Amino acid sequence: MKIAILQHDIAWEDRDRTLAALEPLLVRAAAGGARLALCTELFAVGFTLATDVVAEPEDGPTTTWMRAMATAHDLWIAGSVPEVAPGATRPANVFVLAGPDGTVHRYRKVHTFTHDGEDQHYERGTGTITVEVEGLRCTPMICYDLRFADQWWDAAAGTDCYLLVASWPPARRAHWRALVPARAIENQAYVVAANRVGEGGGLDYRGDSLAVDPWGEVLVDGDTAGEAVLFVEVDPQRVREVRSAFPVLGDR
Repeated sequence: MKIAILQHDIAWEDRDRTLAALEPLLVRAAAGGARLALCTELFAVGFTLATDVVAEPEDGPTTTWMRAMATAHDLWIAGSVPEVAPGATRPANVFVLAGPDGTVHRYRKVHTFTHDGEDQHYERGTGTITVEVEGLRCTPMICYDLRFADQWWDAAAGTDCYLLVASWPPARRAHWRALVPARAIENQAYVVAANRVGEGGGLDYRGDSLAVDPWGEVLVDGDTAGEAVLFVEVDPQRVREVRSAFPVLGDR
C-alpha cells in the first residue's frame, strides 16, 4: 500500500481555512497513487486547549469533510479531531480514520499530555483499536502515546503498520527521532508518523515526519521538506518476513 504523509501547516483554531488549504494536498496524494492520506494531530485547528472554540460533535464539520474527501478522492483519510462523544461534556482527542465507502473508525488518545494541561481539557481514551485497511492491519496512535511502549507492545501481534499523528515541538526533536524508529524496531512493524510544520500556539513546528520499516530502516524523512506530501510504500509481507527471520515477539 502507498501511504501519503501530509506534513502540513495549520491555521491556528481556524478549521475552514485549514481544510481549504489541505484539499490541494489531498489531490496530490491521490494523484500520486496513495490509498491512505495521513494528516497530523488536531489537524484542522492545531494542538489547542481552547476546546470551547474548536470542539465539535461526532460527525461534525471536520469528520464530515474527511468522509466527503475520502469518497471524492477514493482513498482513506486519517488525522485527529477534537470530538465530543454523545453524552460527554468534554471532547477527546480522537484519531478519525475515514474510508472511501463512508465508514469511520475512531481511536481516542489514551495518554493526555499533562505537562501542557491536555488532561484538563480533553477526555482520555481507554484502549487501542486496529483496523484492516485494504489488507494492511493499522493501529492508530496520537503524539504523546509515542512515549508509552507498552501500549504499542500490546497491539504488536495484530499490527502491520502503526499510524502516528503528532504536534511534536522541536524542543524535544531528539526524542521524536529516537522513539519513532524504536517503536518500529521493537514491534517489528512499520511506523508511519505525520508531524506538522508552521507556527501554532507560540511554537514553531518543523515537521520531521518519518516512515520506518519493521527492521528499523528509515524510508521517509521529512526533516528539510517543509510543507510536503511524502509517499511511502508499506507491505505486510515485509512484516511477516522480519518476524519470521528474527522472532522477537514470541519471546516477549
